[in-house]
Amino acid sequence: MSTLYPTSASASAPPVPHLLLAFAACSDASWLATLKALPAAHTRHFAKLLQGMQLAGTDNNDALSMSPPHERALARVHGLDGDGMRDGLIPWAAWEHEQRTQGEAGEETRTHSWAYVTPCHWLMGREHATLTNPDALALSEADSRTLMAAMQVYFEADGIRLHYIAPQRWLAEGDVFRNLPTASLDRVLGRSVDPWLPAGSSGKTLRRLQNEMQMLLYTHPINDARTSQRQLPINSIWFSGTGELPEQGRRPAASPERQQLSAPRTLVDSALRDDWEAYASAWAALDALEAKDWLNRQAAGEVVRLTLCGERTALTFESAPRSLLRSFNQLLKPKPLLGLLETL
Repeated sequence: MSTLYPTSASASAPPVPHLLLAFAACSDASWLATLKALPAAHTRHFAKLLQGMQLAGTDNNDALSMSPPHERALARVHGLDGDGMRDGLIPWAAWEHEQRTQGEAGEETRTHSWAYVTPCHWLMGREHATLTNPDALALSEADSRTLMAAMQVYFEADGIRLHYIAPQRWLAEGDVFRNLPTASLDRVLGRSVDPWLPAGSSGKTLRRLQNEMQMLLYTHPINDARTSQRQLPINSIWFSGTGELPEQGRRPAASPERQQLSAPRTLVDSALRDDWEAYASAWAALDALEAKDWLNRQAAGEVVRLTLCGERTALTFESAPRSLLRSFNQLLKPKPLLGLLETL
């Protein structure tokens, strides 16, 4: 993996507006056909924006990494990379806990190691189970809290404490998560879970808990009610966002870059649903709004930043000094936006 990312020249430097697009490129075969069919007019602002930019950062990995490129890019923005990032150990759950408790007097925790737990539905096939989108389950807060309470005793036996955040997202606190890599939901949704399960002896506890929760959920009254209403049952859980905060990430102050970050998920949501018509519409909407706004700022002399993320690579571009625009434009113009996205 190679990385090169810009840093602020000084603490007093103005914040740089940063547009970060996850799933700007996808491995699905339908993605390329969708982009080829997309009229050039629907990405014209992005094309013009890039002509005034230079490459400022690259992040190359592979499509089997547990932490996708957009999450690695977001981790850098939020200062979660520390001295480096280990795959599957971007501590999103620990970071959210810190954000939620920041400023609370007397807040004490037993550990800085956390994970997300997502109640979900695994679609069982003949050869493997596929993780379906938890958002489509429409799990209510009351049912989610009931399920969490039923699971709590099992987790506590392994030194893990659960905390409710939202129907599809709980926080889990425990030392077991300190150095245990887990796969992002964005990596697994719509795919076989087998390659992404917590691996090796270190993941044994989580794999056992998943099996125990599957047995518990199989006969739970909430699933009986869901089945009677023709809703998919909640039949498993997923762990993600594991790890502990780097020392400088604890109680972080809001950075200027975070305040200027825009990371819409419209491309992600449509791609994970395999809704390629919606994906094309999302590109057109982003071009008409965000890209046009960034282009106007750039034309006014403001420095702006754009990060395009695929499933392997993230490329970050930043407004180029005017003295470099002519030569850089000559480099970019022969290559259309699609050609650039295909490298992700």
